[in-house]
Amino acid sequence: MNFTKMQGLGNDYIYVNCFDHKIRTPEKLARIVSDRHFGIGADGLILVEPSRKAHVKMRIFNADGSEAEMCGNGIRCLAKFAYERKLAEPAGAFDIPGQEPFPASLKIQTASGILTVGLLTDKQDKVQKVCVKMGQPVLEPEKIPVKLPVKSLVDQPMQFKSRAFSMTCVSMGNPHAVFFRNEIDSIELDKFGPVIENHDIFPNRINVHFVQIISPSEFKMRTWERGSGITLACGTGACACCVAGVLTNRSKRIVTAHLPGGDLDLNWSEADNNVYMTGPAVEVFQGNWPGI
Repeated sequence: MNFTKMQGLGNDYIYVNCFDHKIRTPEKLARIVSDRHFGIGADGLILVEPSRKAHVKMRIFNADGSEAEMCGNGIRCLAKFAYERKLAEPAGAFDIPGQEPFPASLKIQTASGILTVGLLTDKQDKVQKVCVKMGQPVLEPEKIPVKLPVKSLVDQPMQFKSRAFSMTCVSMGNPHAVFFRNEIDSIELDKFGPVIENHDIFPNRINVHFVQIISPSEFKMRTWERGSGITLACGTGACACCVAGVLTNRSKRIVTAHLPGGDLDLNWSEADNNVYMTGPAVEVFQGNWPGI
């Protein structure tokens, strides 16, 4: 099985071209190749498949083998993968509210719907940046989903492991819990992350983010990713944190998110209520996995 390892801000995945390969047990394969000691090493596995509804289809499997609905960093890398391997003929320019348009675009089918991405290329026609129209945030507790008898989950008082937290929940195609703190470097992410992820109120588990506001247009964040643990970046999570910052009057709609793996530019547009995420996509290496 030929594979390509790619990363967006250090959030790394193994990509398999399923135009050429048929993967029968992706859940098992994800666990094997993601292992950083006995496998290739990654946060998960992404299958690039043909689609009748879009240019290409993305299926994503976390390091524990569970299938996820969406991945912001993963979809940026998938767009680069598909464009540079000519798996699809790109469409025209991609418009971003209040910003310069990107010259080319692709539509990508995901488990949370069809998303449009814009591609910015260099003189060698290699993709350098990708902007993803991530869709409109979902805020209704039952749709995120979160099992709490409330109408809104904005700054909701909670307790985890006897510590008080204020929680804001958002779905960006997958579920996120955001916790604003004055300082996040000392947060025991490996302690609180799995407890929150697997709490009974989250029927599909949840991605966990601790956020520190630097200014109204800038924040830093740390992530415990559902099914993968501590990761260097989470694209959908950064979008959720942007939305949560606006809902709690902590930040503006256009912000820069500083993640351990790098920066993302975010724009929760008032014009169409969609969140736009712009960031890099990098190919690390290619190889052949002998097990399949």
